[in-house]
Amino acid sequence: MKSVVLSIGVLLVAAVSAKDLPVAKAELITELKQYCAEMATEYGTENKELKKYILDCVNEELASEGYQAIKKLD
Repeated sequence: MKSVVLSIGVLLVAAVSAKDLPVAKAELITELKQYCAEMATEYGTENKELKKYILDCVNEELASEGYQAIKKLD
């Protein structure tokens, strides 16, 4: 039970913290989409639909650089 409460607490802190992160500029997102598309071509999509793979990849890169995740690809 303690682990469930702790997990929920961690998720709430992460959700609040994500709102405080800066939003990436469109140019950066475009570069990351291109990079992730190249990664998909080179290494495969891990059995994911291409759009889902690229979105996940972009969000991982944004998180690593301290930016908010995006909800969809334009």
